[in-house]
Amino acid sequence: VQLQASGGGLVQAGGSLRLSCAASGIPFSISVMGWYRQAPGNQREFVALMGSGGSTKYGDSVRARFTISRDNAKNTVYLQMNSLKTEDTAVYYCNRLGTELWGQGTQVTVSS
Repeated sequence: VQLQASGGGLVQAGGSLRLSCAASGIPFSISVMGWYRQAPGNQREFVALMGSGGSTKYGDSVRARFTISRDNAKNTVYLQMNSLKTEDTAVYYCNRLGTELWGQGTQVTVSS
């Protein structure tokens, strides 16, 4: 049972990145999946979630710039991040909502 996040990196402000989180050992298609992030010195912050039926919810700071999606055939949830800002710099974690199952985190660094 695990979540494996990937896709982070270094990007200039205004650029884009796509994060992936591959799940194994869970009933992925019926799971609510989410993304959170944590910057140094800050608490973990909600970014986005997607329900099993495709409903979505976003944090105020990323709405209209980030898009969450999922591919149930691949047991993978994605986070497309556009118009990145320096304040988006953080470690990004995927989570199966309602559980303590977290991915290992992937670093996103946005330079000015």
